[in-house]
Amino acid sequence: MPEAAAAVEAVIADLVLRLSPGDILIDGGNSHYQDSVRRSHELEGRGIRFVDVGTSGVKVITLDPSGQILQSIVEDYPLYQPHSGWTEQEPEDWWAATIRGLRKLTAACPDHMPIAIGLSGQMHGMVALDAQDRVIRRAILWNDQRTGQQCAEITEMAGGLDSLLLATNNQMLTGYTGGKILWLMQNEPEAFARTRLILNPKDYIRYRLTGVAITEVSDASGTGFF
Repeated sequence: MPEAAAAVEAVIADLVLRLSPGDILIDGGNSHYQDSVRRSHELEGRGIRFVDVGTSGVKVITLDPSGQILQSIVEDYPLYQPHSGWTEQEPEDWWAATIRGLRKLTAACPDHMPIAIGLSGQMHGMVALDAQDRVIRRAILWNDQRTGQQCAEITEMAGGLDSLLLATNNQMLTGYTGGKILWLMQNEPEAFARTRLILNPKDYIRYRLTGVAITEVSDASGTGFF
C-alpha cells in the first residue's frame, strides 16, 4: 500500500504543477475541462484513468484530455453464493483485477500517463477490515438478501419507519450496508469484534490506492445511516 500511495501522490503532485485552478472546473457536481483547447499543449500526452468496481468485473478506461476513450479493459472475478439469497465477493479479487487492468491500460496507452484516477462501483457492499487493514471476511454485496430481520430491528430501534425516515430519508433496505453490519454483529460476533473499519467496494479500492478511508454522499446514503 505505501508504494501505491506514493505513486498516486506523485501523479497528483505532477497534476498540480502542470495545471492551474482554472483548468478543471467543478460546477454543480459536473466536472469538465474549461480550457482543454486553450491549454491542450500542456495536457498533451496525459490521460485520466477511471475504475468501475462492478459485480461481475472491474472496468478500467483511459480518456484523453478531450474526453475521447482511448482504451477500455474489463477484468472478471467470481461471485460466491454460499446460501440461497446470499451474495459475496473477495475484496482482494477486486484489487487484483484493478491492478491487472491498470497495468494493461498503461501498456496500451504508454503516451498518455494519468493526471487523475476516478472511481465508481457497486454500492452498499460491506468490507470489514481489522486494525491491521486486513479483510476479515468476504464482502456482503448490494444484492444480498439475508438481512431482512436486521433491517426490521434497525427500523424498530429508530422508533419506527417515520422516525427513521426523519433521520435518514431512507428505509433500511436489505441491500443497504446498515443491516449487514448488524447481521455481522449478531451472527459472526468474533469477526465483528475484530472489525475496526467498514468500507464500501469502491472506497476499499481507494483505500488500497491511497491509504485514505473516505466516502461520498451517494454511497454514505446507501449505508442507511446517513
